[in-house]
Amino acid sequence: MPITTELAGNRTTTDPAEDERALKPALRRGAAGCCPACGEGKLYASYLKVVDTCANCGEALHHQRADDAPAYFTMAIVGHIVVGGLLAVERAYAPPTWVQLSIWLPLTLVLSLALLPAIKGSLIAVQWAYRMHGFGSAADPAAPMIDPAQAALKGDERRHS
Repeated sequence: MPITTELAGNRTTTDPAEDERALKPALRRGAAGCCPACGEGKLYASYLKVVDTCANCGEALHHQRADDAPAYFTMAIVGHIVVGGLLAVERAYAPPTWVQLSIWLPLTLVLSLALLPAIKGSLIAVQWAYRMHGFGSAADPAAPMIDPAQAALKGDERRHS
């Protein structure tokens, strides 16, 4: 089914091969550490290292750009849980500081390590579903532009070496 968009009264149709990608299933697959396209292949080669291509469906995943966003979202979520819990326990029971530290420091570490891969997988799934950063057939507008003069200059430097 072709994707049609309407902008200021002008209807445009994109390539029929570019069918709609459902966000919710992709988010579930990505959070589970699976390929957002098929849900069968693994998303990670190791803890947070994304595979270049899905072993099951062949979807290219190497151009994802999660960057620092998973860490920021993880810190925001874990911070709200830990600070809220710490304040609630302090107000209700007023335990000694060592008790608070023995509860909340390990919980912070465990929550952070558990949530980080799921959040990164979800962000990669969002990029895939919305065809961002090379997941679509269009050129990536965020890709670094190569200055032709600089490329020619580097070519000349290689020839003279």
